[in-house]
Amino acid sequence: MVAGGVLSAVFSKRALFEMVNSRYNGIVDTLMYYITMMGQAEVIVPVLAALMLLRAYRTIWYFVTALACNLIPVVIEQGLKSWYDLPRPMNFYHSATWIHMSKDWPVLLYRSFPSGHSEGAFSFFCFLALLLPAKHRVWGVVFFFLGLSVCYSRLYLAAHFFEDVYVGSIIGGVTSTLVFSVMDHYKGLFFKQKNT
Repeated sequence: MVAGGVLSAVFSKRALFEMVNSRYNGIVDTLMYYITMMGQAEVIVPVLAALMLLRAYRTIWYFVTALACNLIPVVIEQGLKSWYDLPRPMNFYHSATWIHMSKDWPVLLYRSFPSGHSEGAFSFFCFLALLLPAKHRVWGVVFFFLGLSVCYSRLYLAAHFFEDVYVGSIIGGVTSTLVFSVMDHYKGLFFKQKNT
């Protein structure tokens, strides 16, 4: 959060966008197209559902917590998107030729702030990290960098500005952590309901 705030204060909107979008090659084009999918429901929902195949996660507590940690941030993000309705880079810069854009990527023009993919990735990976037992917490670092890679992909794909992914990631990570903390505090209530 601090590093992102410093970057926003030091560099201009265009400079931060160009730092990522202007450094490209064909292999990375393909890679970023698939990395960005980690912030989409088509990836998040099946993974959360698949965890329920494990006995430890076949509980009402897990189901409600997974839903709350991943849906509440979406509601906040979508509300802000509708409220601000800001243009995306291709619209903001009027499809400028200096923007790197592949013909295979969707051309997005509206509802830029905040980034839904960044919010989705951070709420998802934060939730997964919080589920980890203490001895496996090192995987939380891997999840953090996976979330960052989704944020990076959104600038690379010319879908968002830095402030979009910055705020989206904060919404996802902070909201998921707060919701998980509340649900963890009341975990006993869910198990009591299950046993009666």
